[in-house]
Amino acid sequence: MTVNGAEYDVVRLLGKGKGGYSYLVRRGGKEYVLKQIHHEPCDYYTFGDKLEAERRDYGRLRKAGIRIPEMIDIDDGNERILKEYIDGETISEMLGRGASAEAFFPQVREMSSLAKNAGLNIDYYPTNFVVQNGLLYYIDYECNEYSDEWSFEGWGLKYWLQS
Repeated sequence: MTVNGAEYDVVRLLGKGKGGYSYLVRRGGKEYVLKQIHHEPCDYYTFGDKLEAERRDYGRLRKAGIRIPEMIDIDDGNERILKEYIDGETISEMLGRGASAEAFFPQVREMSSLAKNAGLNIDYYPTNFVVQNGLLYYIDYECNEYSDEWSFEGWGLKYWLQS
């Protein structure tokens, strides 16, 4: 796959979300995440311009101080985003093997507080969080206007407690 003419070798599919497919890619011995925007229907979410939303939300999350992977490049023509690869286990994978995520509650609650102070909610679903060297990263760039209903305590916590 290419991003603005630079070629990347696809290592594997990392996952599919509401807005795109994320691949682990490699170039020059370094690994990245390449997100390919898709336009498949989603029954529970309405999109506008997905690429522009990613660009805007990345800036909003950075400004809020939420730990996220760096956005390295955007290829508007191919609707692709190149991100820093955060190598680690997702909270979802942790829960899937029967481990508790409670050790990371202080970090996700700090992210929740930063988001709320910026008037935002992030998507607290456990697949969107990776642990690397003890630090929790929000690896999605999706964010929306704040509401208590979609906060960590109001929505996300129940998914983090499942094992």
